[in-house]
Amino acid sequence: MRRTHKCGLLRPEHVGQTVCVKGWVNSRRDHGGVIFLDLRDRTGLLQIVADPERGTPEAHAIADGSRAEYVLDVVGEVVMRGEGLENPRIPTGQVEIIAKTITVLCRAEHPPFELDDEVIGLEQRMRYRFIDLRRPEMQRNLQIRHTAAQAARAYLSSQEFLEIETPLLLKATPEGARDFLVPCRLVPGTFYVLPQSPQLMKQTLMASGCDRYFQLARCLRDEDLRADRQPEHTQIDLEMSFVEQDEILETIEGLMVEVFGSAGRTIAGPFPRMTYAESMRRYGSDKPDTRFGVELTDISDLVADVDFQVFRNVIAGGGQVKGICVPAGGNLSRKDLDDLTSFVRDFGAKGLAWIAVEEDGLRSVILKFLPEAIQQAIVERMGGKPGDVLLFVADKPSVVADALGRLRVKLGHQLGLVDKDRIDMLWVTDFPLFEADPNTGGVTPMHHPFSMPNPECLETLESDPLGVVAQLYDLVCNGAELGSGSIRIHDPEIQLRVLKVIGMDREEAEEKFGFLLEVFRYGAPPHGGVGLGFDRIVAILCGQEAKDVDIREVIAFPKTSTGRDLMLGCPTAIDAAQLAEVKLAVLPEEDEV
Repeated sequence: MRRTHKCGLLRPEHVGQTVCVKGWVNSRRDHGGVIFLDLRDRTGLLQIVADPERGTPEAHAIADGSRAEYVLDVVGEVVMRGEGLENPRIPTGQVEIIAKTITVLCRAEHPPFELDDEVIGLEQRMRYRFIDLRRPEMQRNLQIRHTAAQAARAYLSSQEFLEIETPLLLKATPEGARDFLVPCRLVPGTFYVLPQSPQLMKQTLMASGCDRYFQLARCLRDEDLRADRQPEHTQIDLEMSFVEQDEILETIEGLMVEVFGSAGRTIAGPFPRMTYAESMRRYGSDKPDTRFGVELTDISDLVADVDFQVFRNVIAGGGQVKGICVPAGGNLSRKDLDDLTSFVRDFGAKGLAWIAVEEDGLRSVILKFLPEAIQQAIVERMGGKPGDVLLFVADKPSVVADALGRLRVKLGHQLGLVDKDRIDMLWVTDFPLFEADPNTGGVTPMHHPFSMPNPECLETLESDPLGVVAQLYDLVCNGAELGSGSIRIHDPEIQLRVLKVIGMDREEAEEKFGFLLEVFRYGAPPHGGVGLGFDRIVAILCGQEAKDVDIREVIAFPKTSTGRDLMLGCPTAIDAAQLAEVKLAVLPEEDEV
C-alpha cells in the first residue's frame, strides 16, 4: 500500500482513518503481550500498537519479532490513546495506530549506538554517519540548512541575480591556502586544482555582462582543520556590477534577514558598521562579539613613566599597555587569575597584571610602583567600580590585541555577560589591503590581491603598502565571521601594481593571472561582491554559539580533523595502474628510503 501519511503528522483529526505509515523502529516495548512500537521517520515519532485482540495476530507476531532500526510498513486505524496515556512530549502523543498489517521492509543489525544516547564519541558518529543522521537533531539541522538555502535562492532571484555554476577544475593561482591537485590524464604532467573559491570566475562573469551572479558554491582548501573548518565547505557566493560598497552591504543585509527569518530568527537592517581600526582598538579583534561590553582601554600614556618596569620598558620599546575592566570580577580567585595568566600566555603575552577595585580601596602587587594619582586615573579611565577587577597586558600591539581580545570573550562567557538569545550583526570595514609577512619580510594580502584600494591610498600603494586601506568588508555575527568581500580591482594596471607590491613582477603576473588581466583589458565594469560561509550561518541558525561553531553538525557527510571520511574509509591509496595513467608515482616515506 502507498504511504498515506508521515509518522509525525498524524493528529486527532485523523482518528477513524485507515492509514499506511512507513519508517524505522525507534523502540519496542512488550506490555503483557501487547507490543508497542515507536515508528520514526523524518517528521517524528508515532506509536504503533500490535494487539492480537484489537488488531491481527499476524501483525502482532511480526511486531514481536521486530527490533530497533527495522524498517516497517504499517497499515492500521488511527485511534485516540486512552485517558491519561497521552504523551505531551511528542506532537503525535494523543493518537496511536492499531496495526492491522505489518510488513518488514528491511531487517537491521543492532545499531552501534542508541539514537537517544547523548554521549556518542565523534569518531563513532562519523564512522556510522548514516545512522547518526537518523537522530532527530541531525534531521532538524538538515531541514534548517535546506530552508536557509531556499530562502537565499529566493531572495537573490528576486533581486535579479542569476545562479551560475563555475568550474570545479581550475588553473592553479596563489590564493592563500594550499590547493587540492587533480592530475590531467590527457595532458600528462599537468594538473588542475579544485577551487578555493570562485573568486576569479565570478569576476570574469562580471566582465561577461552577467551583471549579478550567485551560487551556493563548493570551496575546497587543503589546510589544517578544526571544528569550524572543513576541506570542503559551501559559501553563498555573489558578485554585482556597477555598484559601490553601500549597495552591496544593503543587499547582503536583506539576504541575511531572509535567511535568518527562514529559521525563525528575527533580525533587522541596517546593520551597524565599524572600521577595522576601531574594532581592533575597542575589542582586539576584527570579528568582535558586541553582545557585551568589557572593551579594551589603552593606558599607555598614563604608565609610560612609572616605576613598574614591565609597563615602562614595553612602552619605551614601541609597545602598549591595555586593559579590560571585568565587572563583578572580584569573584575571581587568585587561582582564577593564575589560570587567566596562563591563558594569555598561550597567545604570546608574557603575563597578566591586575588591580582589584574594592569598597575600601585598591588591591594589587603592582600598586607600590604606581603613584596614587596614576592609580586613580587608571580606575577612572577604565570605569572601575567596587567589585571589578582590572586586567592588563603589556606587549607589542598585535599581541596585546590578540591576548586581551580572546580573554575578553572567555570572561564574557565564563561570567555570564553574554546574552545567548541575542543576534548582533556587524559590518567591519576598511581593512588594510596588506599585512607584514613574517616569513619573507615583505607584505602579503590580508584577504586577497583583487581588492580595490581606497582612492586616496593609490598614491602611496608602493611607498607605504602597510598603510593602504582597501574597500574590504567582513560580516560578523556574535563574534564569528560569516563572510568577507570587497570592491574588486577592474583596472589591469592597478592590478599589476598590487601584484608587484606582493613580489610578483609583470612576467610572473601575466603567467599566473594573465587570463584575468586579459579580461580586464577588454573592458570590465566596476564590481564587487562577497562570499558568505553558509555552513557557519546554518550552525548559528541551529543554535550553536558563535565561538564554538562546529560545522560538522550541519554538513551531511563531513571529514574528521585529520581530513578522513571514516564512513567511506578515505582517502585511500591508488593502485599503480591508475597512477601510471596520469604519469605519477608515490614517493616512499622518508624513514622507508
